[in-house]
Amino acid sequence: MSEARRRVAIGVGGAVVLLAALDAYVITTIFVQVMDDVGIPVNRLERATPILTGFLLGYVAAMPLLGQLSDRYGRKPLLHGCLLVFAAGSALTALAASLVPLVAGRVLQGVAGGALLPVTMALAGDLWQERQRPVVLGAVGAAQELGSVLGPLYGVGVAAWLGDWRAIFWINVPVALAAMAAVQVTVPRGVRPVPRPKVDAVGGALLALGLGLLVAGLYNQEPDRSPLPPWGVPLLVAGLAVLVCFVLWEVRARTRLLDLSGARRGPLLATLAVSFLSGAALMVTLVDVQLVAQTLLGKDSLGGALILARFLGALTVAALLGGLVARHLGERWPMAAGMAVAAVGYLLIAAWPKDPAAASYGPLPRMDADLVITGLGLGLVIAPVSSAGLRMVRAAQHGVTAAAVVVARMMGMLLGVSALSAWGLHRFRSLTADLTMPLPFGLPREEAQRQLAAYQAAVQEALRIEYREIFWITAALCALGALAALAVRGRPEPASPAESAPREADRAAVR
Repeated sequence: MSEARRRVAIGVGGAVVLLAALDAYVITTIFVQVMDDVGIPVNRLERATPILTGFLLGYVAAMPLLGQLSDRYGRKPLLHGCLLVFAAGSALTALAASLVPLVAGRVLQGVAGGALLPVTMALAGDLWQERQRPVVLGAVGAAQELGSVLGPLYGVGVAAWLGDWRAIFWINVPVALAAMAAVQVTVPRGVRPVPRPKVDAVGGALLALGLGLLVAGLYNQEPDRSPLPPWGVPLLVAGLAVLVCFVLWEVRARTRLLDLSGARRGPLLATLAVSFLSGAALMVTLVDVQLVAQTLLGKDSLGGALILARFLGALTVAALLGGLVARHLGERWPMAAGMAVAAVGYLLIAAWPKDPAAASYGPLPRMDADLVITGLGLGLVIAPVSSAGLRMVRAAQHGVTAAAVVVARMMGMLLGVSALSAWGLHRFRSLTADLTMPLPFGLPREEAQRQLAAYQAAVQEALRIEYREIFWITAALCALGALAALAVRGRPEPASPAESAPREADRAAVR
């Protein structure tokens, strides 16, 4: 395959990754509109969390199986099928009049979107040599992060322009169909199917069930009473038990959902740990920076998205930079440095003063600088973590490995947002349990205003404490990620003639 055609193919793959990424994050700035439309009060935010976690759960649960299918049947058929299902899920979301069909549509979108990133990453592994691969993966990762940058702004912009949040999802239908046509023309057929046992449907079911039980156990509609719902502990125990069964099944099964035999287990597990922890940190930032902007700074949804864009813009730039650094230094040091820088960034954010928008480092606004530092740190990790995973396995396992890396990241996002939503809402309710909304009846106007101002100040302080503690926890997670990255050894080496021949044979299979 010519260099030009390879670039076009990976460009189309990056475009479909962007499409899925937009819908992963588009909901954040239209959340209040969606809640109002399906009959959920604004003060019961916890009841609407399945709109977000449903997409992530579908994304994570389906991804390993779809990655395995792409290794067996080729990248093109999987891209076609997932784009078609993505269009159907978008239509169901747009038509939903209540919470249940809305969540069902989001889950369907997540299931389909779950294949687009790992299959595109695997395609990069098929078409480029090991030493060139980090830069290509960095570009694909940048497309994913560009979706997180544009998604919130795209959502609020389309909803404001067309006057209806449902238009966002209707637009997906013709776009997905156009993407299918582009895939048909540009993407090579892929590795020819090889004789192998059936795909691991049992493993896929166990993984989906285990994750679903964990998310359900963390879903608490009454956070003022306890961090977990009454059924929380039994479901969490059951979810962990099912995941243990999944691991045992994978060890003994002839056909494995995540068949990474032959890989160096220690470095690979360290790579997956970094991916998991970086995903948790990313989701904390996407949720809590928006909340800080809207609850402490008085911004609307668009203003919150613009503040978050500082972080996401730096994340996108660093995703490309991380690929370039990994190409010359290997994956270990950019991963470790990125997680360490992110840890420092979260500590800086946790130390924001009462009026962070007015603080500065000399000529630099403090909020902007701290968010950019944090984004650069997390962004440096994106390409090296994918490149390290692919380097540790055979070419035939690229799809499964790419899926494993992304699954780890999205599991961090899924469990991170579920756990922090449960704990954060409970923590805020406990901090404000002794506060009583002052009533103006029978009080002089000045006294009523004074009591109301004192109440509002106490609520603001409770919010600051909650956010500060969440960012402290996130900094600790990033520090753990930096330590895990040190266990990832090795660096890309120039291809020898003996190594080049098998790679050329691998690429010939996709022509």
